[in-house]
Amino acid sequence: MLKSSMCSQNGAEIVFFDLETTVPRKAGARIWVLEFGAIVVCPQKLEELESYCTLIRPTDLSVVNLKSGRVDGITRGAVRTAPKFEDVADRIYGLLNGKVWAGHNIHRFDCPRIREAFVATGRAPPVPVGTIDSLGILTQKFGRRAGNMKMATLAAYFGLGEQKHRSMDDVRMNLEVLKHCATVLFLESSLPDVLGCPSQESPPVATRSRTNGSRKFPPISSLGCHKVLPYARNTTVQMTDGQIDILCKAR
Repeated sequence: MLKSSMCSQNGAEIVFFDLETTVPRKAGARIWVLEFGAIVVCPQKLEELESYCTLIRPTDLSVVNLKSGRVDGITRGAVRTAPKFEDVADRIYGLLNGKVWAGHNIHRFDCPRIREAFVATGRAPPVPVGTIDSLGILTQKFGRRAGNMKMATLAAYFGLGEQKHRSMDDVRMNLEVLKHCATVLFLESSLPDVLGCPSQESPPVATRSRTNGSRKFPPISSLGCHKVLPYARNTTVQMTDGQIDILCKAR
């Protein structure tokens, strides 16, 4: 609690989180949250303050496959005795509300899903003070060298092992990928001529329009090279030189 209090005095804590969900069998079907995992870190040191992970049992167990096509995937048997979302909603709310939300592809997937889960139980959803989506940030800086921007591809690029597609494992992998990317960018920006670095100008992140499938290109700031990180709701959070140095040098 002391660490959390000291961190909060210097700015909002960052919570990296990941959801595992059902895959809808038909268009418009509800997406159920099957697992929630989160790690709260202090942005000044990227120090882990607390973590939490739980399987979640949907009201309708038939939406969960009897067998999973993934190694260590979530099956109907795994969630049969797990708590329902309403049983863990207070804990999840406490972890997320008033913090910076971070994760891979959270703008399009995890953020909407967590809000839907709260609304479905008649509760007000948690509200972030900002969001950091590593998919957008890393696409701008690493898209050309790392192939597609799936977490599994990025992990393979840095030799971090196979993605488990389990919430807590994926959160920790996301953190490690960011640390490795930040280190590479720090070295390249410090010694570009010596390292023979390619131009850091990359195409902007592409997002798909819901209306006609066309691709749009919003501007996104770089990780660790600018003092402003992108946040939701058209707001920005300023970072000090010390915070940037810590993020860039973290391993």
